[in-house]
Amino acid sequence: MGDLVVGLSKTVVEGLITKAQAAIDEDKWLRKKIRTNLMFISGEFEVMRSFLEAANDDRAKNKVMMTWVRQIRELASDLEDGIELAVHLDMESTWWLRMIPSCIAPTLPLDEAEAEIKELRDRVEELSGRNKRYNIIPDAGSNTTTFLVPLLQPAPDPVSSKRQVGVQDLSRLISNKRRDLQVISVLCTGGDFGMATLIREAYNDPGVCHDFGCRAWVKLVHPFNPHDFIHCLMAQFYANSHSPIHKDQEIIISKEKEDEEIIGVQVLQCMKAPEYNLLGEFVQKMKKKYLVILEDLPTMVVWDAIRALLPDWKNGSRIIVSTHQMEIAELCVGHPYQVAELIKFSVHHSVYAYSKLGSQDDKRGVRPTSPSAASDWMKEENLLGRDAEISELRQYITHTKSLQVMTVWGIAGVGKSALVRHLYYTLLEGKKFDKFGWVDVSHPFKLPDLCRSLLLDMDVHPRDVSITQCGQLLKENRCLIVIDGLQYEKEWDLIKDDFLSVPESSKSLIIVITTEESIARHCSQEHMFHVKGLETDAAFKLFIKKVSVENKIPPSFSGQEAAELRELILKCGGLPKILVAISGLLTTKTAATWMETASSINDKFMYHLETNPAFAGLQGMFDRMQSTLRDSPDYLKPYIFYLSIFPRDCSIRRRRLVRRWIAEGYSTDSNDRTAEENGEISFSKLLNMGIIHPPQQLVTTAFTDTSMVSCQVDGFYREYIISRRMEENLVCELRDSSSISTKCTGRHLIIRENWNRDPNVFRSMDFRRLRSMTVFGMWDSFFISASMKHFRALDLENASGVSDLDLVYMVRMLPRLKFLSLRGCHQITHLPIKLSSLRQLQTLDVRHTSIVALPPGIIKLQKLQYIRAGATVPAEDSISGWRRPRVGVIVPRTRTTGIRKLVELRTLGVINIGVGVLKELKKLTQLQKLGVCGINRRNSEKFFDAISGHGRLESLSVQLDMYSQRCLDDITMPLDNLHSLKLYGLDDKLPKWSDRLTKLTKLDLEMQTLKKNDMRFFADKDDMRVLGELPKLCVLRLHMKQQQDGKLHFCVIINGDESLSYDNVKILEIVCSSSGSYLQFAGLDNLSELKETFLKGSYDETLKKHLEEELADHPKKHLLKSHEESTC
Repeated sequence: MGDLVVGLSKTVVEGLITKAQAAIDEDKWLRKKIRTNLMFISGEFEVMRSFLEAANDDRAKNKVMMTWVRQIRELASDLEDGIELAVHLDMESTWWLRMIPSCIAPTLPLDEAEAEIKELRDRVEELSGRNKRYNIIPDAGSNTTTFLVPLLQPAPDPVSSKRQVGVQDLSRLISNKRRDLQVISVLCTGGDFGMATLIREAYNDPGVCHDFGCRAWVKLVHPFNPHDFIHCLMAQFYANSHSPIHKDQEIIISKEKEDEEIIGVQVLQCMKAPEYNLLGEFVQKMKKKYLVILEDLPTMVVWDAIRALLPDWKNGSRIIVSTHQMEIAELCVGHPYQVAELIKFSVHHSVYAYSKLGSQDDKRGVRPTSPSAASDWMKEENLLGRDAEISELRQYITHTKSLQVMTVWGIAGVGKSALVRHLYYTLLEGKKFDKFGWVDVSHPFKLPDLCRSLLLDMDVHPRDVSITQCGQLLKENRCLIVIDGLQYEKEWDLIKDDFLSVPESSKSLIIVITTEESIARHCSQEHMFHVKGLETDAAFKLFIKKVSVENKIPPSFSGQEAAELRELILKCGGLPKILVAISGLLTTKTAATWMETASSINDKFMYHLETNPAFAGLQGMFDRMQSTLRDSPDYLKPYIFYLSIFPRDCSIRRRRLVRRWIAEGYSTDSNDRTAEENGEISFSKLLNMGIIHPPQQLVTTAFTDTSMVSCQVDGFYREYIISRRMEENLVCELRDSSSISTKCTGRHLIIRENWNRDPNVFRSMDFRRLRSMTVFGMWDSFFISASMKHFRALDLENASGVSDLDLVYMVRMLPRLKFLSLRGCHQITHLPIKLSSLRQLQTLDVRHTSIVALPPGIIKLQKLQYIRAGATVPAEDSISGWRRPRVGVIVPRTRTTGIRKLVELRTLGVINIGVGVLKELKKLTQLQKLGVCGINRRNSEKFFDAISGHGRLESLSVQLDMYSQRCLDDITMPLDNLHSLKLYGLDDKLPKWSDRLTKLTKLDLEMQTLKKNDMRFFADKDDMRVLGELPKLCVLRLHMKQQQDGKLHFCVIINGDESLSYDNVKILEIVCSSSGSYLQFAGLDNLSELKETFLKGSYDETLKKHLEEELADHPKKHLLKSHEESTC
């Protein structure tokens, strides 16, 4: 966790230095004292930044240094708040206040800011002095490598938890059930540290001691003497076996009664007895099951001499060889071998275990390809909840026409290998492929070893393995090859050069399994399959099935038990490996106690998974997860911790998340990108890392980038983050168990729906450092405190009961707000006049409130970048009875100015196009997203003329007035950079399209009328040609009223011939509004990439059944979905 601490601190310090330098260079209002103090602070933190950049893993394990690093981060955050306070003051003239006697004059804001900066400078000096007192950063000229005076703290154990994992892995290798003699080579790279300790702990493992009565550890010396070697072995065999040396001698050595020193003396005395036959006793001992450790094997000559003395009696004996030479490690084990990384201390310092391929008990050995083995596995492993993924994989295989590469990716433990294995075994009995091969990628990676393992799995046994043989097999046969566990792009580059140098006519298929999206994309950009966690219901069924097998537990539970089990399952993130591990532990409990155990695991989820020996098999997942977090860029780590604010199983709007990151200062403008663009890139990185994913009810594989509207935090990652966030003092949460003893000094406050709203608990907390508050459930007026002077973000999107009076109080008490979301607060009817005092406000979201107009003072908020307003009228309130018109807000305008002053606006909508608005709109050239309503015959041409110069506009939503459906007929849209277009209120015909809409990926159309037998909108040659040939169209949404029986033709007919069309559409959504008519679909097979189809609104079962039948014949079969998305 130390690397995360350092990474978080680096990011905060970097932000502080940037902000301080900007204040020094640009702010003309700063007093000389403030400027001087900021220059001193900036210089000190530049040195601290250099120290953090140099901090490595070993330093990160020093507890005192980590405490100092946390103090750096806390102070940097406080300084950032102080600078914000100083540079964002409202500098109105206050000279007259200085004429008032000081005894009665109020403290001026600038004086307050100066005093706070001075206090912070004193804290910086104290922090630097603390470093000198404890020598945390050694002097530049010192050669010492220690970071603390030894008397202050003993040297930390740099392997602790990692070592325990390595010990468990090595112990499993030693204790596997194979009867033949197994040789395990332990190789240490980058130094000697850690290897002997790891082997020693496995050597003394209670299970290993129980399995091996004869154990010996021999330190090899030069020159090698066989007699001395045997003598050393026998001495340790007797000492460790607690048995008489020979039957004529009644010696019993008991560790319970004798000291180890006395035992050693007795053994030596017995071995020197005249009647003792060393070689004879040695021969007898070698017939028993033994474990021998050979430390520092120098050469293969010595190995050959030792191996001749240690026979294989097929009794499960083991030899452990420790070495620093990779060649010796490989030769002692023999080919084919496999490699496991036991522990990684740093990039160049690791300990590996070499063993015979297939020698492990787990499922990462050789995959048997016999039909009987496949049948046994298929019977045992019922992949619950994976029907859609299995179907999609099968469809992909069916359409394989030439050599192709497919990548299957997802986070560790999600079930990638099991899913592919199911497909692999399904195809064994078919005739699609001639040969099958499955290979696990071992590390350190060696291409010859991978080829050798693959050839053996394909039942090819050459004497001399040539790398080109694998490529030759692909040329001569139709092969299905699975490469499991690829970790680096360079590994694929080596494989590709030999495997893929075959003719394109080859019908072989290579499936690569990896945990990282970037590697998957590197291997195959066209064919990527993302495996997500199980949906909640499927995960619950899997969990209950595994528990019930042994305990015969009934499937019914009390309401409280079912709720607790569902919460536990949600924490597992839908990862089958964790679900099976927990259910496996519960099967060892009785029917009366297993629920108690489940409750205990639920209460301290991560603690149990990381410390309970029953979950040792999950340690590899933790290692990969920690590696993912450790290797992520430092700037991304605050984003990761921030995700824990949102509840599990909650859909989070992407825009909401990105705007909050901007307000918190995580995402800022750079030389070539805006803060929002950088936020979108960070969102994409988190998606690629598997930390966030599309909501379960949405697309499984269609979305792999930031185009998705909402996301969910992976449940398992979230629990891991939560288990760390409190120690980093970042987040404070008020929930059902919170009481007056709850300490809250974090920078982000979460108020959960189940908290009892106790004002005494709330007022007992320290909010001086608080930056944001997120409320779920009922709002209460005491949630705002006068001590929240550094408050930046107030998110009430999931709150209820917020009134206009509450809003007035918020605006008055929180003058430094940058983010304010009242989305969905229906009781809010207007924004207060004092809103104009929020000069730092960047984001204002009042969507789905009762606000109909923006206040005139909003034009003073010149830092506003994002305004979302307006609402959707419920269907029952609509005149037509089916349309859901978008109601916009009225924007302010005076005689001289209006919203044109908000030149930093990037998002605006939905606004009502009234008198004079178009002139104002024309000045907002930085707009990227715009939503308008009130477009009609009188203003449509002027509207499109007003936005014709908006070259940055990427998203446009237009609501036509009633009876104005034809007002766009003669207008060409000059928007060649548009990615998303929504047109509401059309009749039965599209407006004329511009040939420059080549970047359009989303199209949302609302149609009023379908004509009988033929919908002109889709049958018209010109309209359909443009619509069907939009090259990047990915999402197509159609809202329509079924007035007459009609047919949707998804095709383009040119000169009587059907043209290729809709070939990139992945999502089709049909929204109907009448159940009294019948609609038919034709040409769905033209949507060759279609992966998700939604049917919403009011419709009859005949329509649903017809659409399901059409999808059943689609090349990529998938289920029709009809539910609505619920967003948190």
